[in-house]
Amino acid sequence: MTSTNWTIRPERYDTPDATALRRDYYDDVASRYWHRPATAAEVDEGLTNDGVERLTPPSGQFVVGRADGKPAACGGVLMLDAERAEVTRVFIRHAFRGTGGATLLMDALESAAAGLGARRMVLNTRLDLVEARALYVRSGYREIPAYCEGPYKEIWYGKELSAR
Repeated sequence: MTSTNWTIRPERYDTPDATALRRDYYDDVASRYWHRPATAAEVDEGLTNDGVERLTPPSGQFVVGRADGKPAACGGVLMLDAERAEVTRVFIRHAFRGTGGATLLMDALESAAAGLGARRMVLNTRLDLVEARALYVRSGYREIPAYCEGPYKEIWYGKELSAR
């Protein structure tokens, strides 16, 4: 088995690589929810006015992960208040899952949030996204009471950040 060299860095949400990763993310989660492939028009609609522009300092940060130089993962953090950041849009392309990037991605998101002043991370997800839920638990997140509501929010997690 060969080793995968991962780099994860902040990147604007609208670069070609970041945009392609965000499209793949939305296609993946929408297709799973609908139990059928999402159409390009549905992906476009889902990404329209989705608030991704807030994932720029000082309100947030977007990161892109590359595996052996290829765009492979993304995620963002959004400051909800002075000390709490929300993890969002966590995605690893299927071809790169199981290569060690998920833990590095979560570490990068936590570092980005800490750099913005966060002391606590929170997130919400759907129950059917079992791989994501397993990643969050492996990364030290624990189930918490709901801090927001919405149609695709079924379970909530939180984690205190250690001093960095």
